[in-house]
Amino acid sequence: MQFIDKAKIKISSGKGGNGVVAWRREKFVDKGGPAGGDGGKGGSVYLVADEGLSTLLDFTYRSIFKADNGENGFKKSMHGKSAKDLYIKVPTGTIVKDLKTGNVIADLTHHEQTVLVAQGGRGGRGNIHFCTPQNRAPQYCEPGEPGIERELQLELKLLADVGLLGLPNAGKSTFISRVSAAKPKIADYPFTTLVPNLGVVRKHNGDGYVIADIPGLIEGASEGVGLGHDFLRHVERCRLLLHVVDGTEIDPIKNFNIINEELKKYSETLSKVHQIVAINKIDSIDEETLEHLKNEFVQLGVEVFCISAVTGENIEALKNELEHKVDTIEKPVSDIVIEEDFEATNNDDGYWEVHKLNKDTYLVTGGRIIRISQVTDSRSTEQVIRFQNIMISMGIMDELKQLGVQNGDTIIVGKLELEYWDDEVYK
Repeated sequence: MQFIDKAKIKISSGKGGNGVVAWRREKFVDKGGPAGGDGGKGGSVYLVADEGLSTLLDFTYRSIFKADNGENGFKKSMHGKSAKDLYIKVPTGTIVKDLKTGNVIADLTHHEQTVLVAQGGRGGRGNIHFCTPQNRAPQYCEPGEPGIERELQLELKLLADVGLLGLPNAGKSTFISRVSAAKPKIADYPFTTLVPNLGVVRKHNGDGYVIADIPGLIEGASEGVGLGHDFLRHVERCRLLLHVVDGTEIDPIKNFNIINEELKKYSETLSKVHQIVAINKIDSIDEETLEHLKNEFVQLGVEVFCISAVTGENIEALKNELEHKVDTIEKPVSDIVIEEDFEATNNDDGYWEVHKLNKDTYLVTGGRIIRISQVTDSRSTEQVIRFQNIMISMGIMDELKQLGVQNGDTIIVGKLELEYWDDEVYK
């Protein structure tokens, strides 16, 4: 499977259904009154962490997600059906960023952890809600709230207990294939592994822990050289690091220091994660050279195991030590700052603009005022008066006056064409 650890997606929650204007018309019900039902709620969008996923590959084939809209209300006080919420599965370890603000809005580290990223619009109320003793036959209703459209950046950080480090061709892939059921590509040339490989190692109690083989770490990786810059973040969540060193190289100590220097450049915290050194390929090293090399690592203050990933020599002892460390070392505390996500519930679209098209025509644009115009019947005096009062309360009328509107001028709002008239001019 192709490994993808970054993806951009567009999401849209559903808009709420419109309320309706309707009346009771039963034969034996005198003056039945209003009976317009409410619109249904639009579907919300959630992200859900799924431990069964290990890549963001699916989002390269589909990157636009839209929840359904709520149903409009009906007569006889029947409400419209609310839309189903949309749940998008992502791998555990996914960090979610809002591309508009740049804020990190979620860090999904647990299976089935769920976060709301776009709330569905509320359904509009039917005219049954506006009946009062003074107004027993309201001729107006509410439009549904709009959905929320967002662009999100998904970034995966693998959740592994042990991270495998080492220069290319050190034998990391052979090791992970030996201790787990993972089947990475293995060959005798550098950069055989191009993507991280995950393997589950079985513990003695039947439980398991996860090892991640991080490819392509070479000198300069923290600056983008090789593949390591892309994958270094995948070891940030590990409890410990297993540093595999090729014992047949001319200077294994130098190679060890190269990798650690890259870790330090990338993250000071990462450089302090507990490490175990595994000197690999001991089946090709004489005992005197191996003992000398082991002593050099011991003098550096690190725990050392001498293994052969090919023959399996000392692999079991190393597995036991890794199991012990996984059980005793706490997972690192995430330093990711999660910002409060106001955009996920911001269904307000009260913005508006007024444009002067010519000397006697004005165009009003904006989300909420256009939606209200769509449920306003220009043939109903009551509805038109209510619409004008809404324009006054929103400040639209004041803006028209600033632009020089005169009595008799035309104001276009969505499907409505209204004639401006101000009695104050003649007082």
